[in-house]
Amino acid sequence: MAAIETLIPERFLIAYQQWMRDVQLGVQNLLLHGLRSMLTMLGMIFGVAAVVAMLSIGAGARQKVMALIEQMGVHNLIVEAKETMEWQAHQKVRKISPGLTLQDYRVIRDDVDGIVDATPRKRLTPQKMLPKSQRDMPVVFGVNSTYQHIAGLNVLNGVFFSQSEDDQGAPVCVLGAAAKWNLFGAANPIGQYVKVNEQWLRVIGVVGPLLSSQSDSSASSSSSDVNNNIYIPLKSSMLRLEDSYSDVRDEIDGIYLAMSDKSNLSEAAQVIHAVLDSSHHGADDYSVIVPAELLAQQKRTEQMFNTVMVAIASISLLVGGIGIMNIMLASILERTREIGLRRAVGARQSDIIRQFVVEATMISFAGGTIGVVFGFFISRVIAWLAGWSTIVTFSSIALAFLVSISVGLVFGIYPATKAARLDPVEAIRYE
Repeated sequence: MAAIETLIPERFLIAYQQWMRDVQLGVQNLLLHGLRSMLTMLGMIFGVAAVVAMLSIGAGARQKVMALIEQMGVHNLIVEAKETMEWQAHQKVRKISPGLTLQDYRVIRDDVDGIVDATPRKRLTPQKMLPKSQRDMPVVFGVNSTYQHIAGLNVLNGVFFSQSEDDQGAPVCVLGAAAKWNLFGAANPIGQYVKVNEQWLRVIGVVGPLLSSQSDSSASSSSSDVNNNIYIPLKSSMLRLEDSYSDVRDEIDGIYLAMSDKSNLSEAAQVIHAVLDSSHHGADDYSVIVPAELLAQQKRTEQMFNTVMVAIASISLLVGGIGIMNIMLASILERTREIGLRRAVGARQSDIIRQFVVEATMISFAGGTIGVVFGFFISRVIAWLAGWSTIVTFSSIALAFLVSISVGLVFGIYPATKAARLDPVEAIRYE
């Protein structure tokens, strides 16, 4: 037992010394041919950088899209009226369908099970507004008080309008984060008045910023920005801001439904389709959005995107591996006499294989390390130039690094085996 205990550490020590000697020889050889070694690494560097950069772009896009979908509410259903800018097309649809109306909202509430909260939406872009907007004109949302819970609005200052103010059609409003800055700047708007077209509304609250589908650089300057909204009671929008035409008095452009956790969103969406197809006579002038289904679809799309991007970037790694094999084969020709001498003085085939595999792995390791740094730099440059969000994850770095090391091992084994099989006598005589 004592002999075994002393033998095992000795074997480990010998193996350690052999590996360290091969590492030192590998470093010396790579430094001796520095330019050639760097050119060999280029394929590995660009391959690893491409993997890291592409996966960081995918991770950044995924985070933003996931956040936007979750912001819509994974237990919500949204019915949107399809808008058309062509008057003739609009009139043609109106001959068949009355459009999305409050009657549709009431029927859906009665026929769909599992609804916790709901609100219609009446959207309006004012022709004029006081104070004057510093950027694009804010959009007015006429909604019920339940919209705060459904949309997950966080009131930073003041309050959201109540159900009683909604029932009374009170002339009050709540500003989105961008709308507040556009109209009042850094001043406190609570208690101030906003004139929308010809109607004065008192500001009672300001909600916190929401994620926008636009880039951060333009988020506060577009009328489609979710933060550039003004929320008012639905009855106020219909009685105070709506024109006098009775045929559109009941028309709305959206319905928000908050479903219970146990409700089947797909079945509820099918019921809504059936109800609206009946009342709209198949005009297809609406769409039903199920954020939960969008979330699942986004995850599937992300997996496909990552697979394709990694496959494309792996081509660069493959090219880098071929370059390593090429250089290692050329190195064998240069060092044939050295290999012959080592074999003549007692080096085994495994020693020769280990020496060349270690050198190939060191090239891959160095190329992978530089590639990770370069990929991180590229992702930051893309984020800065394109305004995209990029996230360099540990998994992307580990994947790129693992693949680069594996490529070095795979493409280094054949040259190493070829070097080990050289005849010592012929190798010594090689010129």
